[in-house]
Amino acid sequence: MTMRAYGNSGVDRRAAAVDGAIAGTVGTLALNAVTYLDMLVRARPASSTPEQTAGRFARTVHLDLGPGERAANRRSGLGPLLGYGTGVGAAVLVTVLAAGRRWPLPVVGIVLGAGAMFASDAAMTGLGVTDPRRWSRSDWLSDAVPHLAYGFAAAATWYRLGRSGRSR
Repeated sequence: MTMRAYGNSGVDRRAAAVDGAIAGTVGTLALNAVTYLDMLVRARPASSTPEQTAGRFARTVHLDLGPGERAANRRSGLGPLLGYGTGVGAAVLVTVLAAGRRWPLPVVGIVLGAGAMFASDAAMTGLGVTDPRRWSRSDWLSDAVPHLAYGFAAAATWYRLGRSGRSR
């Protein structure tokens, strides 16, 4: 199975970006579903890193989240929104860069999953929220498996939305 391109005569990057946003949304849904399934099966608590990342990000960009409980509530909302932005943004970037090329679906799945994982982990590391050098095998699996689910769900969606073979 190969990734279909956006037509042979020119590349519609806007269409690629829209398809990437749709694919990234589906991938992010898959990442969250796999994460919540892991929490259910292993009875593990939710990670605090999204909220910590949101708080550090807000301080870095001088965004006042308000006092006490209001700030905590805003961090609870901002953390997942940053994750959605990463998921959608990573897919848009890859689909725009790859538009007009034929890539095998497994390659796109791995590129998307690894790219989104790198983007989120690099941001959290840069903000001082985590240090992947100190992660256990279980920590790595808890991060890698949902990101691979993201990558393959996003890639399959992008493949399904591919425009080659369709008239415009």
